[in-house]
Amino acid sequence: MKVTEENFQALLNTGKPVMIDFGATWCGPCQALAPRIEEIEKEYDGRAVIGTADVDECSDLAAQFRIRNVPTVLFFKGGDQPVDKSIGLVSKETLTEKLNALL
Repeated sequence: MKVTEENFQALLNTGKPVMIDFGATWCGPCQALAPRIEEIEKEYDGRAVIGTADVDECSDLAAQFRIRNVPTVLFFKGGDQPVDKSIGLVSKETLTEKLNALL
């Protein structure tokens, strides 16, 4: 799911755990992570909200959460502040472990 500054708050208000991948089209590691994020989105459909936010298009969100490196994946549960995060190109297992801890 594409995350925008307009739909961000609505995603957090779903009552489900939320995982957002902050990346950029010009970032090689971000492009390598993208297929893993897509797989997780399919596997967790209905149980969690999985999205991607382009830091160039969502610069206010990137600034709000102090995204300094991409890719950065933030995990939310029951609020508008992240409860966990992952920075850099990580395995699918690393991301699903963090997500499972929120289910």
